[in-house]
Formats: sequence, structure tokens, C-alpha cells
Amino acid sequence: MKLFLLTLSVVCALVAATPANRTSLLPQVIINETPEGRIVLGYPAPEGKAPYIVGLLIRTDGSNGAAVGAGTIIANNWVLTAAHCLTTDSVDIHYGSNWGWNGAFSHNVRRDNFISHPDWPSQGGRDIGLIRTPHVDFNNLVNKIPLPSFSEENERFQDTWCVACGWGGMDNGDLADWLQCMDVQIISNSECERSYGSVASTDMCTRMSDGKSSCGGDSGGPLVTHDNARLVGVITFGSVGCHNGPSGYTRVTDYLGWIRDHTGISY
Repeated sequence: MKLFLLTLSVVCALVAATPANRTSLLPQVIINETPEGRIVLGYPAPEGKAPYIVGLLIRTDGSNGAAVGAGTIIANNWVLTAAHCLTTDSVDIHYGSNWGWNGAFSHNVRRDNFISHPDWPSQGGRDIGLIRTPHVDFNNLVNKIPLPSFSEENERFQDTWCVACGWGGMDNGDLADWLQCMDVQIISNSECERSYGSVASTDMCTRMSDGKSSCGGDSGGPLVTHDNARLVGVITFGSVGCHNGPSGYTRVTDYLGWIRDHTGISY
């Protein structure tokens, strides 16, 4: 399967970190030709580096277009993503390859299997959602990532080094065809507010260094700790143009109870 960018006007799904702006359109594609692009100044991921990431084609019935995003496998039948990736009729979930929308296999999942946080989008920092999926067997290219444990529920992970991966756009407004990753450090919310004015307590930010940033199409993707790997953030927002400030995430530790209540998953 190949993808072609439908319109440059909606390239950047990740925008300035104000609650009113986080729901701007995800990048749109039609199933046609291959784009090129990358996470801003990221590095190409070796095959199998992030077996927990999935590519999402976010579909509206009756349209040959789709928005693009990402998600994270947290169990054989659950994917965690951003709520703003779950506003249409269905998603195609692509598993098991660094080619984001041409994975080893895919499932189409209808919206009755979407669970968005009930306070999104009315409250900032609530941009988190779940997809109930058909059962998926795990292997070296398809696997879950653990959540933090409940003993870490109050952990802010400030100064922790993590990896964020995705197929988001950047150069020339294109989307990445091969998975790109970046190594980033979590900062305090007060440091993040110097760029954005205010962020919710349930938001998390990573410092832009050497120009590294998430960008449109990375939405819903994972932020995973380097040490004792676990999923601590869901990519949700960033600076306009993907060059001017920290990358933003929904803080997973603040939603461990909500995730457990819907999925039964806890550590």
C-alpha cells in the first residue's frame, strides 16, 4: 500500500499547546503514491526497534482519503492512542513493520470499539483513547509495551530519557514512509510553559534539542523510557511548524486507573 499527501494545508496535526488548538486536522492521505519525510531530525529505526507501535489510517465512510496517526500496543487486544485520532468511523491498524501503513498485517476496527476519555476535548490534558482490537499474537516484530506500575502513579519522570517514534511529516510537508525515532528528555511542566503559556498537569513535555521534534502524523504514538522500558506518554501536541518548542504528550501515569477500568490492564 502506498500513500500520497492529499493537502499541504493540514500537514501539521500537532500545534501550539493550548486546549483549543489541539484538535486541528490530522494529515490527510489518499491511497496512491509514496511520500518521503520524517520526525524532525530523527533517525531511521532498525527493524524491530519498536514492535509496540502501530500505524493508523483514520477513515471516514464514503471517502477515499484517510488521516494518519499512530498508536501503541498495550495488550493482545488493546491499542492506546490520542483521543483526537478517534473521531471518525473506523481505523486501519497496521502492525509489524517499520513501513507504517504497509505492515505485516492490518485490522479495520469500527468506532464502536473506540473509547475516548470522557473529558476530552473540553479539558486540556485529557487527549487519550483506547481501541479494542481483534486478538493479535506477539512475535519479534509485534509486541506490547508495559505501562508504568501503580506504584509510579505519582511519578513525573522529569529528566528521564525516552524514545519517541512515528511516521509524522516534516520536510516539504511529506509524511515518513520509514519509522523515525528520536531520543528526548522529559522536562518539567514549568519549563514547557515558557514556550506555550500554560499546559495541563496531566500533560508531559520533552525538550527540543538539536531541532528534534514530533510533527503531524505522529499523533497518538508512544513515548517510552530508555531504562526499564514502559509507556509514559502519548504524543498529542507540539509547536507550529514543528521547529519552535517542546513536544507534548498525555501523561500515562495519570490515567492508569482509567485504562485499568476499561481494559483490565495494570502493573
